[in-house]
Amino acid sequence: MTTALHTSALTSLPLLARGKVRDNYAVGDDRILMVASDRISAFDVIMGEPIPGKGVLLTQMALFWFDQLGPKGLNICPIHLTGDAPESVVSADEVPQVTGRSMLVKRLKPIPVEAVVRGYLAGSGWKEYQDSQAVCGVKLPAGLKNASRLPEPIYTPAAKAAVGEHDENITFEQTVALIGVDLATRIRDISLQLYKAARDIAATKGIIIADTKFEFGLDADGTLVLMDEVLTPDSSRYWPADSYAEGANPPSYDKQFLRDWLESAQINGKPWDKTPPAPRLTREVIEKTAAKYEEAMKKLMA
Repeated sequence: MTTALHTSALTSLPLLARGKVRDNYAVGDDRILMVASDRISAFDVIMGEPIPGKGVLLTQMALFWFDQLGPKGLNICPIHLTGDAPESVVSADEVPQVTGRSMLVKRLKPIPVEAVVRGYLAGSGWKEYQDSQAVCGVKLPAGLKNASRLPEPIYTPAAKAAVGEHDENITFEQTVALIGVDLATRIRDISLQLYKAARDIAATKGIIIADTKFEFGLDADGTLVLMDEVLTPDSSRYWPADSYAEGANPPSYDKQFLRDWLESAQINGKPWDKTPPAPRLTREVIEKTAAKYEEAMKKLMA
């Protein structure tokens, strides 16, 4: 098993924040070094054990999608990559901590909306549909099943929560109240465009992207920029096309294996209540979770 990085420890740059997966460091006042650790979270709780290689996989997949969708590819919208090497802003002894798992990006003003797009009915969307035949205020046709492909992808935003808190599904109208009609409309339209393009690219690789979330920020000129990770198994629901069947949860390339294991895990003889600390992950869980991420990247980049 490769050496894992649970938490980066750079001293050459000021630490801005640690998220569930990424450690962000300030590079001057206009750039950020985003280091993707091998941490993994489930049910909004960070596990104590890392998944070796996960941060590198996530970063390489995000870079693949930025190339496909950004200025080098379809040029759907501006992206936050600076084009500079992450290794160029840290001391020589810190290079191993950043190589392959980091992005040097523009420092933006984050927009407090998770731009979620769903092409299939799954997860919380399926639960909500069963209650109301709608998801985040978007009415859907009757008779849909778990994992049904939607007639058209839908935009179902969420309000960003602090680390450890659950993001809250909201309606498009609520995003208008939060950020204004112009910005809310642009984010919705660009997100749908990004999802449709990614869905079609992934389909040629035998992958279904059931849903995903995008994050955006504004630069100093007010330009809307796609930021953070994009279309990784951490921010998206990846399904193998060859085993997809409507009516049941398809096997996925994300952390669903870990979530399923945690549902039956115990601490001190009692079922885990989904609050910290998390159960200690077994070697089998770590290895199988790592294999799922690796399989997704191999298929995508084949």
